[in-house]
Amino acid sequence: MIQNPILPGFNPDPSFCRVGDDYYIATSTFEWYPGVQIFHSKDLVNWQLVKRPLERESQLDMRGNPDSCGIWAPCLSFADGLFWLVYTDVKRQDGNFKDAHNYIVTAPSIEGPWSDPVYANSSGFDPTLFHDDDGRKWFANMKWNHRSDVPWAHAKNAAFDGIVLQEFDPEKGKLVGEITNIFRGSDHGLTEAPHLFKRDGYYYLTTAEGGTGYDHAVTLARSKTITGPYELHPQTHVMTAKDHPESKIQRVGHGQLVETPDGELYHTFLMGRPIERHHASNRKNCPMGRETGIAKCEWRDDGWLYLANGTQLPDPTIEAPWAERAQDPDAKITYHFDGSLPIDFQWLRSPKPERLFEVGEGHLRLFGRESVGSWFEQALVARRQEHFQFHATTTMRFDPDDYQQNAGLISYYNRHKFHFLAMSQDPEQGRVLTILSCNGDWPECRLSFPLDGDLPVDTGEIELGLVTEFEHLQFYWRPAGGQWQKIGPSLDAWVLSDEGGRGEHASFTGNYVGMAAFDMSGRAKTADFTEFTYDPGRGSIDMGAA
Repeated sequence: MIQNPILPGFNPDPSFCRVGDDYYIATSTFEWYPGVQIFHSKDLVNWQLVKRPLERESQLDMRGNPDSCGIWAPCLSFADGLFWLVYTDVKRQDGNFKDAHNYIVTAPSIEGPWSDPVYANSSGFDPTLFHDDDGRKWFANMKWNHRSDVPWAHAKNAAFDGIVLQEFDPEKGKLVGEITNIFRGSDHGLTEAPHLFKRDGYYYLTTAEGGTGYDHAVTLARSKTITGPYELHPQTHVMTAKDHPESKIQRVGHGQLVETPDGELYHTFLMGRPIERHHASNRKNCPMGRETGIAKCEWRDDGWLYLANGTQLPDPTIEAPWAERAQDPDAKITYHFDGSLPIDFQWLRSPKPERLFEVGEGHLRLFGRESVGSWFEQALVARRQEHFQFHATTTMRFDPDDYQQNAGLISYYNRHKFHFLAMSQDPEQGRVLTILSCNGDWPECRLSFPLDGDLPVDTGEIELGLVTEFEHLQFYWRPAGGQWQKIGPSLDAWVLSDEGGRGEHASFTGNYVGMAAFDMSGRAKTADFTEFTYDPGRGSIDMGAA
């Protein structure tokens, strides 16, 4: 069976591509570096992260990009013996402007080498590249209208000004010819995320509508010519959960269709798994952010695509096209730092990781740089949260000599949504543990210190841990090999989500857990981490000595 989500944890905007018997999905990474996640599968059941292609400064530099900007909605395709990847680097989110720059890179294989980018345009985001059967290539993206106010506060289509299409000339390396607005969308509004495919003389255009929150939907239209006009699907939406608040799968939209060699049809989609806040009715948050699901589809006699289950709501599980055994999604993982950074981990914004960390000789060494939450140079290395219940531990050696130097274990969504168990130096107490927290991405959010008083600790190695149980997060610590002890109060993990703070249209990434260090003195104090464990097991970390 295929279990949704197929890509748990922050993996939104899935672009779906088949090459022979190999299936690939590319997802957005926003401000996390390297850019774009590409997963591979042979069976649509088991997926492995194999490449992040935007991995050097000539391809991507996000220093200064605000939270939830950076890489939006990549599109992966294969033609002419090359993989083609188009993507947006968004430089601004709030207010009327987006400053969204679109690029194209290519590679002979998924592993690379991936080329330096070719600039396409900056008229909007969510680009796609369609390879027509006559050899021509077409580039499409949503067009952003900065002249309106915030779109979801006023007219639905105020800033979302349709899908624009232009031909791409690969020999000239640029867009050429007339720019045509081919699709204004349905009455549902907020039309984005175009992808084109062709069947029986029709060009089909799939888009996402309703915003990436709980009104999200996959909308389908078709035309006899690529420039339109496009007629809407009889149901308008092929997929949506907007009319099913009871469903465990929510926020359904933004995906792409692939046909197997046997003619079966599967469509990816963006989804969220909300949890209810027990003491606040009618409030749901998605701590894993927007994830990737897949649905089986079928063509009907009217020439339109429908979900195979006869509804507009994707199923939590579907029959796999081949008999395959799924890998254990709840396996405990312990990471050791020898050679290179494990692929599950990313850092923020900077194309110069050598200034942030080094890996080798059995440790991850962080160089304390700017403050936690910096948009420029932050030493934070973390992996995605993929479970509602999990615990994480790490072993650290850190000898600060000033209160401006901090390092430790962090649960991090963005600069205004994090909990950080950090070691620092107190002028009177010496080496101490403290908790730094920020509880929402409101403009007035300030750093809070949940401990009644910092906890003095001896020198030497120390182990740090956290347990997340749905909306609750509890930190732990112990001297290396000693007894685990709780530290600080139960913290609000519910806020570490897309919806925590300003709502589902303000933050787009999902939560991470990992290791961080900063040194506000500018002396780049180092912190060494010898291992990191992520364990979805439900048992408490409070089990005495290891």
